[in-house]
Amino acid sequence: MSGGERFGHGLVLGKFYPPHAGHHHLVRTAEERCERLTVLVCAASVESVPLADRVAWMREAHPGADVVGAVDDIPVDLHDPAVWDAHMAIFRSAVGRPVDAVFTSEAYGTELARRFGAREVCVDPERTLFPVSGTAVRADPVACWEFLGPAVRAALTRRVVVLGAESTGTTTLSRDLAAHYRARGGVWAGTGWVAEYGREYSEEKLAAARAADPAASWSDVTFTSREFPVIARRQDEAEERAARLGSPVLFCDTDSFATGIWHERYMGGRNIEVEKTAALTRRDLYLLTDDADVPFEDDGLRDGPQLRPWMTGRFREELTATGRPFLTLRGDRATRLATAVAAVDALLAEGRRFADPLPENR
Repeated sequence: MSGGERFGHGLVLGKFYPPHAGHHHLVRTAEERCERLTVLVCAASVESVPLADRVAWMREAHPGADVVGAVDDIPVDLHDPAVWDAHMAIFRSAVGRPVDAVFTSEAYGTELARRFGAREVCVDPERTLFPVSGTAVRADPVACWEFLGPAVRAALTRRVVVLGAESTGTTTLSRDLAAHYRARGGVWAGTGWVAEYGREYSEEKLAAARAADPAASWSDVTFTSREFPVIARRQDEAEERAARLGSPVLFCDTDSFATGIWHERYMGGRNIEVEKTAALTRRDLYLLTDDADVPFEDDGLRDGPQLRPWMTGRFREELTATGRPFLTLRGDRATRLATAVAAVDALLAEGRRFADPLPENR
């Protein structure tokens, strides 16, 4: 435990829109000095990050604290006692018990503590340890990336999926993209790449078939419909892990949406469980590798070139029907990479748009 006076019940209050390293330092400091700590997340309805997400992020980062949430749609006016009274009614209802100490880095901490009848504990008000703020993160998340925790990074990472028919260069392109952005250095040095789990799964099935019969080939391997939801979930789990650890952009060699097309290709129809999984995660851009300009190569896990035009068409139809943003890539390897980089750069240039919080009169 750190030095300083000990308290029974401490409080940390904030918007956490979104949470950053300064917030986490504040909470950790309070945890070390309190027998029990409540973290109150207050969100206004106009803000674009849901309260439930912020509460979940703070609970993950601080499992020892009691993290609660409240909707507070009252604009801040530190000079109006009636406005303070209205905020305090929300705070007290959410906290639910007396507070011994209020831990804060904000100027309003003195009045907040007074109204709770608690001690004020000021923590790094000059932001010297972690020079970051929620305002700065909302304005430019990339510039503040080092101050963001895994859950927030996963929420803000731009996810780019490369998908296409057999032997159309999806793995090559997705790897090339990840390498291109890693080479930029800085925050981009950690750019991640997510492999196609379906291929790993297929290799395991072929190995199992050959264990039973050394002469077995890919044509002897069969799938059942119930295997595809497993593949879809494992693919998305790998994507989520990578998004929590990497740079502001992540490249994926296929995703659970594409798994639905592969189910259709092998089983002759759609799979509702795969569709449900695909709907759970947003992707920012799909890059469809056209079967034109890429010669078919049999790597032992492919059936032949005859279905490639059909699959390219089905990917395009479903991407269009579901409103997913996508770009079709044609040409040689260098041309496809250059086109893809231009599209990704345009996506990154858009930035992340956060709705403005309620006005504050400080």
